[in-house]
Amino acid sequence: MKNTTKAPVLFISHGAPTFAIEPGLLGPMLQTLGTQLPALKAVLVVSPHWQTRDVRVMSTPRPETVHDFGGFPSSLYALQYPATGQPELANEAARLLRAADLTTELDDGRGLDHGAWVPLMHLLPEAKLPVFQVSMPVNLTTLQAVKMGQALAPLRHQGVLIVASGSMTHNLYDYRQSGAQPASYAQEFTTWVQTAVLAKGINQLVNYRAEAPDAQRAHPSEEHFLPLLIAMGATTAADQVSVLAGGISNGALSMESYVWGLQ
Repeated sequence: MKNTTKAPVLFISHGAPTFAIEPGLLGPMLQTLGTQLPALKAVLVVSPHWQTRDVRVMSTPRPETVHDFGGFPSSLYALQYPATGQPELANEAARLLRAADLTTELDDGRGLDHGAWVPLMHLLPEAKLPVFQVSMPVNLTTLQAVKMGQALAPLRHQGVLIVASGSMTHNLYDYRQSGAQPASYAQEFTTWVQTAVLAKGINQLVNYRAEAPDAQRAHPSEEHFLPLLIAMGATTAADQVSVLAGGISNGALSMESYVWGLQ
């Protein structure tokens, strides 16, 4: 049956890899959200843990679960997310990106990094939907991130859920053990971003480095914030946005997330 419902767009703060086994506030919200999603054909994930020179699109038929981290509990390395890939839709995503003048290649050997499978274990725990990823160029700017989202947006009309996986704040120098007191700058930055997102202030977000409080401390490097701009680019003015208030974990990792276009 042809899917005629436009799929939503998500920005999910995936936090540390331990989010897979320590759901905190956000995990149950994602589980509930997963039950409210419309009929979908596939999930497209953009993650900061796959950065390449140009854009690459995963066309792997059966992607492996990649444990691309070290020094965490052994139970994490036993986790698997056995979703299939979706080569046909990967080809369509590559076509759309090329049409937007983005140099794009297919990758038929890439697996799912933890920026993809960790949040999906909460959102879609049964792993029944096909999943494929789109990489982020290493030199991606905020404006280019919006352009990427705009290029991928037509996939929503084909039943593809776009998941931009990043982190509302991501300063690992301030990372603390679970239960640490939240850093005030992380909350202030989160509040500023939420105001801009709810106001559909794309220009503010593009210029967040200059306008947001403690932007440099919240994101010493930009790769975990850029997925939010990709998500914003894939939305329209008619998409209603909902906030998933995930709190702050490990002292400085804001888990706040958003969903657009959920009917």
